[in-house]
Amino acid sequence: MLQEYIEVPLSFPSEGKPWVLDPEKLDRGAIATEISTDTYLISWRWLVDDPIDVCFNIYVDGEKLNPSPLRKTNVSYRKEGIEKIEIEAISDGQAFERSEAIFLKNAHLEIPLNRPASGSNESGDYEYIPGDCMAADVDGDGQYEIVMKWDPDNQQDNSIGGYTGNVLIDAYELDGQHLWRIDLGKNIRAGAHYTQLMVYDLDGDGKAEVACKTAPGTIDGKGNYVLMNNDDPQADYRKTYNNKDGIIITGPEYLTVFSGLSGEALATTAYQPARNYISNWGDSYGNRSERYLACVAYLNGQTPSLVMCRGYYTSSFLWAVDFDGKELKTRWLHESKKAGVGAYGEGAHGLSVAEVDGDGYDEIVYGACCIDHDGSLIYRTGLGHGDAMHVGDLNPDRPGLEVMMVHEETDAAYGIEMRDALTGEVIAGTFAGTDVGRGVCADINKDYR
Repeated sequence: MLQEYIEVPLSFPSEGKPWVLDPEKLDRGAIATEISTDTYLISWRWLVDDPIDVCFNIYVDGEKLNPSPLRKTNVSYRKEGIEKIEIEAISDGQAFERSEAIFLKNAHLEIPLNRPASGSNESGDYEYIPGDCMAADVDGDGQYEIVMKWDPDNQQDNSIGGYTGNVLIDAYELDGQHLWRIDLGKNIRAGAHYTQLMVYDLDGDGKAEVACKTAPGTIDGKGNYVLMNNDDPQADYRKTYNNKDGIIITGPEYLTVFSGLSGEALATTAYQPARNYISNWGDSYGNRSERYLACVAYLNGQTPSLVMCRGYYTSSFLWAVDFDGKELKTRWLHESKKAGVGAYGEGAHGLSVAEVDGDGYDEIVYGACCIDHDGSLIYRTGLGHGDAMHVGDLNPDRPGLEVMMVHEETDAAYGIEMRDALTGEVIAGTFAGTDVGRGVCADINKDYR
């Protein structure tokens, strides 16, 4: 029995406007998920570059199921002993693609991992635990691979001392084939705020690259050291500051782009800003200065840029960098080093990329402020740092986008507020007088916006 399961509403872009900029060239991604005995939810991708009249046929063991083409991307079907399911895409009455579905038992796909060996350092023994992971097509075959960060279980927050094990980065095919491993080395500390891993097709070659902060001692996926000038790969910049061991606030810092296919370092440049500014962040042991964020944004409206960010409690820097396949080139560097000016003290533990002003270029909502596509400040609210933030068309009854954010400063005019994403004008909010540590914005009641 074939059941059309969920209808997908269609909306098409205005003439000359793409659905998304520079879309990934993915395959149909058909899967058949077993939702009960002999019953499968069959689903597939509706691709952004599909013809506007695209529709689909489903074949099970060679037999066509649907009497007429479907304008949907999922159905449920029950039959014993199914061996093969295929999705056929049709345009103008002609089939132009046929894709075989992957079967998912127990409603998930298990990917075996190559867990690194345990280790030992000045703080004792440690083991590795899976950390952040990203899906991207690193080999251009139209299927996603997984890029994953391994964290040692002695990783630390910036405010806490302790020597940590090395951070490792792996890439896997969905069948568990291990493609490569990058070792960031002893001069990149392990913890939630240090390594912000960007995985994206930065140069438009159809294969995603991997970008992150590196240092002397980093080893790429080919087994080669990542170095600049005459830097020493054996140097150890871990020191004790303010009675906190294992802190790294000296030594060279790099930004490296690696091949997503091989893990080989493709380009490395000096990280901006350099560490000669440490004390101006408000402490001398690398708590505030070693807080990093990152994103990919279309700052010119056409091609992606890396935006690597440093600091949000006090001084804040946003560094936009382009990769052309060979070199990393700075687009701009936003510097906010003076209290009450620019992004100083306005950052959060995350950021959002959004097109807030309708000019076709991405902006960056950096906590309680907004940075334009050219690195200039659009506004700052002065409400200060907060731990959580959401950006979107949160109020569909008013034009433009909105930002919902909580704030940490006890004297902030609002502990939680919603504001206009373009102007920073507060639409609604309330004074808290305390650190509002968490917050979420969601549509949970149909009777209220």
